[in-house]
Amino acid sequence: MATADVTVMGAGIFGLSVAYACAARGAFVRVIDPYGVAAGSSGGLVGALAPHVPENWNEKKAFQFESLIMAGAFWAEVEELTGADVGYARSGRLQPLADARAVELARSRARTAALLWEGKALWEVVPAGDAPWMPPSPTGMVVHDTLSALIHPRRATQALADAVVALGGAVVADGPQEGAVVWATGWSGVQEIGGTGVKGQAALLRYDAVGQPQLFADALHIIPHGDGTVAVGSTSERDFDDPVAVDAGLDDVLERAVAAFPVLMGAPVIARWAGVRPRSKSRAPVLGRHPQRAGQFIANGGFKIGFGMAPKVGMVMADLLLGGRDQIPEGFTED
Repeated sequence: MATADVTVMGAGIFGLSVAYACAARGAFVRVIDPYGVAAGSSGGLVGALAPHVPENWNEKKAFQFESLIMAGAFWAEVEELTGADVGYARSGRLQPLADARAVELARSRARTAALLWEGKALWEVVPAGDAPWMPPSPTGMVVHDTLSALIHPRRATQALADAVVALGGAVVADGPQEGAVVWATGWSGVQEIGGTGVKGQAALLRYDAVGQPQLFADALHIIPHGDGTVAVGSTSERDFDDPVAVDAGLDDVLERAVAAFPVLMGAPVIARWAGVRPRSKSRAPVLGRHPQRAGQFIANGGFKIGFGMAPKVGMVMADLLLGGRDQIPEGFTED
């Protein structure tokens, strides 16, 4: 067995994105995960690639914006290399506005987005209209942004794993830790550095809204995938007994989803999912040198935005691991 240039511990979205970026630059990469690809929170149902609101700009929001802009080309390359369909679509997002104050705030954000988003995407306030795929809005107005995208989480992570293999790497259940070692072990790994896990529950409905924008209402993401399903999620549970059990919390999510978007009423539930997302102390991703494993590295803490952050996470980690170039924002490191 050849000696690895890079060993990635964990086959979730962060680990595989780092592995893919390194393999694409010619490194021999070994990904090790005893549980398999996307066994943790990366194996969920939702797949919302949604931006933060365009205000109070900081390095985290700028990093995420750049990654979302990169995403189309990134996933197209993965699809070309593997022949897979990862379900990526930059189809935008609609959000209802509850009252006049919300409309005023949204219009203020539209002006800020015009500056911060560099003309690469729009955040605009528009009439809701009466199209079937439109969230009811008390004001008759909605936010429409063209930066939000969606992806099929399980197909995307499997495609990344296949891409690593196609580039000469390996994705295995066990093996030696060789070369630069990167820890991307999700919830368990982020606990090691003082973070925590937040459980989420989501459901998949049989409802065909292919090509429509995603919806965000009542803190819920409603995601119309390209296979004729709609994902609805999720809960945010700090306290839980069973990390993978679905319960009444998901029933509440479904009730709220139908209340916010009545067209989903009667749509059959075809899958239910629960898992724990890794949240760092700062809520930002943790990238760079591992704070507790001398000479090793970390890429963890994607929390709710891991898929949106992944293309740029892979790029900056490959820069650091293979070229010694540290372009990781200061707020993404842990001492």
